[in-house]
Amino acid sequence: MNKSLITLLAVFTLFNCSVAQKNIEKDSVSIDKTQIKASMINALEWQEAHPIIAIAPTDWTNGAYYTGVARAHKTTKDMMYMAALKNQGYWNNWNTFKRAHHADDVAISYSYLYVDMTDGRKNFVDLEPTKNFLDAHLFEDDNWKAGTDKSKYGRTILWWWCDALFMAPPVLNLYAKHTKETKYLDEMHKYYMETYNQLYDEEEQLFARDMRFVWQGNDKDTKEPNGKKVFWSRGNGWVIAGLALILDDMPEDYKHRPFYEKLYKEMAEKILEIQPEDGLWRTSLLSPESYNHGEVSGSGFHTFALAWGINNGLVDKKHKPAVLKAWKAIAACQHEDGRVGWVQNIGAFPEPASVDSWQNFGTGAFLLAGSEVLKLE
Repeated sequence: MNKSLITLLAVFTLFNCSVAQKNIEKDSVSIDKTQIKASMINALEWQEAHPIIAIAPTDWTNGAYYTGVARAHKTTKDMMYMAALKNQGYWNNWNTFKRAHHADDVAISYSYLYVDMTDGRKNFVDLEPTKNFLDAHLFEDDNWKAGTDKSKYGRTILWWWCDALFMAPPVLNLYAKHTKETKYLDEMHKYYMETYNQLYDEEEQLFARDMRFVWQGNDKDTKEPNGKKVFWSRGNGWVIAGLALILDDMPEDYKHRPFYEKLYKEMAEKILEIQPEDGLWRTSLLSPESYNHGEVSGSGFHTFALAWGINNGLVDKKHKPAVLKAWKAIAACQHEDGRVGWVQNIGAFPEPASVDSWQNFGTGAFLLAGSEVLKLE
């Protein structure tokens, strides 16, 4: 066999996640923590060298990415992660983005709060922009909150799309913990319940992305070709990963904590039930045949949340093989240079990915997953 053919086969095996994972035994429970740490650092280094801006350096994509960086530091204490966190915060002047009533635009503050709570230096992090955003977001009047800005997307509530449950609630929860001001936690719960009541499907134990995908009885547009409802993998990944972040920082005695634990357990049960054989969830959770290949951003968020559940006693340890299978499938989608492939591009519903599709929030999901898989015993 000539050298070029060998190289071609190696590349194909490495990057076609579904094919690669057929070689992973179903009951494999081995874990190489040194390799996981190396893969995570490679992902960080590649992403830092290849910044991507969807809207601005303080947008939600970077918010999700640097949340992953923060959690990677929390687990490993590797100063490379902290350096990245401090650098981006400094160059951002610790600002949020500008839309005060849009949850996406405060996601970046999770990383600011983490640095302020971890670094130990007073007056290095300026949390005033975060406080100003949160106060406006929660306490100022807005058409969305008043229910007067109606559209097919369901903009009759503050957090009208399920992704929002990753963007703002973990920040509010962490801010309440840091400042010891419970009012932010109570307001978070109020708006979280609005989204839950509008988008959560109790039968399927999954979230619709927004009101376009809530089954209306005879609306065929909200169904997949196989007749199942449309549930987006990354959308539900945002929610369950956000739940893990919330529960990690929420006081054990907080009056509404049982609601979040119950919701987390329901979603975790469903996500485990529908995990494909090769370990990677498809972009359409209930219609995996629509795009029959694994996708890394949703899978990364699911893996993070499930591993967190095992590590914190909310998911039975018998599911550890499933979580490790997912991690190994995700790791097989990382390029040799550190780039994380097979990430669906920015969107709002199930779409395909490819070996070369990447986004910074996909790297964030990769780091989140690794940060909890490292803790599995």
